Amino acid sequence: MENEKARRQNLDNLKKNFMFEGLKSISNPLLKWYDENRRRLPWRDKPTPYRVWVSEIMLQQTRVEAVKPYFERFMERLPDIQALADVDEETLLKLWEGLGYYNRVRNLQRAARQIVEEYDGVMPADHSKLMGLTGIGSYTAGAIASIAFQIPKPAVDGNVLRVLSRLRCDDRLISDQKVKQAVEAELEAAMPLDRPGDFNQAMMELGALVCLPNGAPKCEGCPLKALCLAHERGQETDYPKKEVKKARTVEEKTILIVRDADRLALRKRPAKGLLAGMYEFPSLPGHRTAEEVLEYLGENGLRVLRITDLPESKHIFTHREWLMTAFLILVDELEPGLPENDIANWIYVAPEETKEAYPIPSAFSAYSRVFLSV
Repeated sequence: MENEKARRQNLDNLKKNFMFEGLKSISNPLLKWYDENRRRLPWRDKPTPYRVWVSEIMLQQTRVEAVKPYFERFMERLPDIQALADVDEETLLKLWEGLGYYNRVRNLQRAARQIVEEYDGVMPADHSKLMGLTGIGSYTAGAIASIAFQIPKPAVDGNVLRVLSRLRCDDRLISDQKVKQAVEAELEAAMPLDRPGDFNQAMMELGALVCLPNGAPKCEGCPLKALCLAHERGQETDYPKKEVKKARTVEEKTILIVRDADRLALRKRPAKGLLAGMYEFPSLPGHRTAEEVLEYLGENGLRVLRITDLPESKHIFTHREWLMTAFLILVDELEPGLPENDIANWIYVAPEETKEAYPIPSAFSAYSRVFLSV
């Protein structure tokens, strides 16, 4: 009975502090929880500015578990800013292959070259200068500044916005940039000066592990549940408020895995736009029949020995969706196409070279191993 009375008194004190101090009162319970529940992640074990930066860029739009092996491989091959600045683009894209959103890594290299040219290869311990680097916005600058340099700047991502929206029953749209800026200002005023990096990581960790999206928070394990208005009112699933997403553009494609006895056909995507500069399998718009594919290849001077249906596949980008059918095609010989032919821009490589030299986007992962079995 005494323990229950003490627990209730503690909860009442927390609520009073929250009413009086606002966001400042969440620091102690949040950091205590973080110290006991934080995940062991490779970039946390050695939080140098470079490692924090690369990890944060990789983690954009990508799950933590998926990032781990990529991060380790990237660090082994490109251990510092100078190495990143100097590496050739195709090696860089190959290291990133499978993570998607390839402009992230191109901007990473552009920023590395900025750091080499403007800061002698040393990442600046200055929030405003970090914001001036290519591909670094307010969230990433806040993460680097606080985690690597212990500068009290917030790092506000979707996890943080979700936690605070539920905590305060905040009806504002979290997609509104002005709302994000207001939250950043509120958090900056409330951050503990002695542990700003841990505070930011604790907020993100709470959103990733406990205050989950899509109406499934694990409130019983939340260190802030005594303060959370949405939990008190049973309205966790009502927050955060979001705009209705626009429907994606759907594109149908027929993927052609074309090879002869020794080589495989690829083509390079344009330098700008979706998957810019990556290598892909040739394709035709729409879902084509085997007869249509045979006619197309014949018109372009290729003699088909065998054609095999492959399973359908789907890949979802942020605003676009590919619905793919595919064929595995063995031809007599891959020869350079005439200038007027569609296949004039195809290149022919040994299949094994796709593992090291030719970055193929994860959009084609359903087909990227098939050609080795011919």
